[in-house]
Amino acid sequence: MDDKVESSRTPDPDAEDDDPSSTLLDLTSYQLHDLDAVELPSNLTELDLTANRLSSLDPRISHLSNLKKLSLRQNLITNAALQPLSRWHEISGLEELVLRDNQLTTIPDVSIFKRLLVFDVSFNEITSLHGMSKVSNTLKELYVSKNEVTKMEEIDHFHQLQVLEFGSNKIRVMENLQNFTNLQELWLGRNRIKMVNLCGLKCIKKISLQSNRLTSMLGFESCIALEELYLSHNGITKMEGLSSLVNLRVLDVSSNKLTSIDDIHNQTQLEDLWLNDNQIESIEGIAEVVAGSREKLTTIYLENNPCAKTPNYSAFLKQIFPNIQQIDSVVFS
Repeated sequence: MDDKVESSRTPDPDAEDDDPSSTLLDLTSYQLHDLDAVELPSNLTELDLTANRLSSLDPRISHLSNLKKLSLRQNLITNAALQPLSRWHEISGLEELVLRDNQLTTIPDVSIFKRLLVFDVSFNEITSLHGMSKVSNTLKELYVSKNEVTKMEEIDHFHQLQVLEFGSNKIRVMENLQNFTNLQELWLGRNRIKMVNLCGLKCIKKISLQSNRLTSMLGFESCIALEELYLSHNGITKMEGLSSLVNLRVLDVSSNKLTSIDDIHNQTQLEDLWLNDNQIESIEGIAEVVAGSREKLTTIYLENNPCAKTPNYSAFLKQIFPNIQQIDSVVFS
């Protein structure tokens, strides 16, 4: 969790703006309890109130009709404090709303914002996505990490979604993803997921399922655009289902139960390969297994495997991969 930013600064309402035409007011880390001493110019398009001590919303914000971005990150905002927001019609053109790291327990009513593109309620105490169905279907980025959510629900209307972040929750099942044909990034690390179900997301480029309960790598076969796949800290015993992922650049299967390196001979774009903290006995034959990426590979991690104790282990890998820049924690100049 991000640390609270401590600062002794206080805003000077009489200070001149360096740029008179600026429409951004950044009050990050002023440790404000309210905005009484702050002037809010009527032409503001961005208001950043990150890392203060606000427990309520200043009603003057409701009259900032040009406002596009509002950040209340790292404050003391509760469910009750956000209730007026649903009636602030003058700022209904808001495109980005950040409520990260507050004291919310439910999804707030933001249905008034019909053009919302970014919605962030991460680092709260939200237990359910009930109410998410009222969030505008224009949404492109949704962040709900570090909450207490158990079920992926009321999200299937987000047809334009490009980034979905549900890391550090209590989700057991991947579901309701079938309409996300534009999704580029899916972050589901630190949950309780046992099985991959991606509903054929052919455009997705980044997937993280680190620190879950997976025992198999099957389920990614149709994600042919995938470039980065993070599966560390699971219980995976075999590398499989990767042959169709020809665009893969980063593969992280560290801290699993692998005994061999398999099924990556088709990868010609692979740059980073993380296999550390497994049970891989030998690197014999690795040249053939990673033949497609011999020229591209720049980073490989194999430490804390039995094979890493092989004499001249590092020199052997250097011979195989002519452009290698890092082996385990050793970086070559």
